[in-house]
Amino acid sequence: MPYSGPASAFATIGKVQAAYFRKINEEGGINGRKVNFISYDDAYSPPKAIEQARKLVESDEVLLIFQPLGTQSNSAIQKYMNSNRVPQLFVGSGATRFGDPKHFPWTMGWQPTYQSEGRVYAKYILEKYPDSKVALLWQNDDAGKDQVKGIRDGMGDKASTMIVAHASYEVSDPTVDSQIVALRNSGADILISLAAPKATAQAIKKVAEIGWQPVHFISSPSTSVAAVLRAAGLENSSGLISTAYLKDPTDPAWKDDTGTRPWVAFTDRYFPDGDKLNSANVYGYATAQTMVQILKQCGDDLTRENVMKQAANIKAFAVDMLIPGIKMNTGPSDFYPIEQMQLMLFDGQAWHLFGEVFDGVVRD
Repeated sequence: MPYSGPASAFATIGKVQAAYFRKINEEGGINGRKVNFISYDDAYSPPKAIEQARKLVESDEVLLIFQPLGTQSNSAIQKYMNSNRVPQLFVGSGATRFGDPKHFPWTMGWQPTYQSEGRVYAKYILEKYPDSKVALLWQNDDAGKDQVKGIRDGMGDKASTMIVAHASYEVSDPTVDSQIVALRNSGADILISLAAPKATAQAIKKVAEIGWQPVHFISSPSTSVAAVLRAAGLENSSGLISTAYLKDPTDPAWKDDTGTRPWVAFTDRYFPDGDKLNSANVYGYATAQTMVQILKQCGDDLTRENVMKQAANIKAFAVDMLIPGIKMNTGPSDFYPIEQMQLMLFDGQAWHLFGEVFDGVVRD
């Protein structure tokens, strides 16, 4: 987990996961066993991720590595995990390479793929803004490339004429200001920011500073009001569009929801310093609940082979904070647990869902 470095906004995910396993242990564990959850900092650095993965597997002798976060970090350890036949389970990335059981049978994603998300934006733009000019900001890695591919695939033949500009950035770049200025100068009236939290906040702020008023889409990992939009300025964030598959804690519609109440109770007792309005915390809670379900399904057969067998046998499963109508399903040839999402709009204070639930994983 990146407890430091350029993606440290996601550090809270590891903290809430640790708190959830404490809760499980206090309640008696899983099938009578306690969970020993070990979490190290990889600083969002692929070489450090390799070092920490080897430490977990070879020194700590873990059963599996759960929810390692980041596309580049997971790409770096994927071959190592598979050659050692150790589950790399519920990867914290929407890159399609983490749902390839034929070539990597020990690696499974969790969230909707970035390509699927890109296709959702493309479909909406084609329906609502068919004559628009689109500019793309994307992170120069597998995640960004997947998102761009999804948008281009979704637009089909119109991609070549509608996408008038694109600019990439490196994780190490101090800002994306120059990219935003260049994209504005293209004459685009739609901006799609396919960026991590820090760069997304910078993009939102810079768009406002230069007086650009595009229809602005941001990628789902960067929708946290607490970690991203407040930093960018709530007044600058009004009108943003993104996708969701988890209930956003800022949306008043979920205040008295039957799934939200357990989340609030958990946070109050086991993670009192955590921000209930940070969607990254909801993500950590939901992923931990999924992991507990797999371990329950394993029963007394706690082998690595059975862990992957059960992970590939999720049937219509829903955790507390999934949007109603969205269910997790996997199979031996389907390593994408969540394949549905819904569009949402930020009104300056909270996110609000609109439109239909989109379904469709990308498979090559």
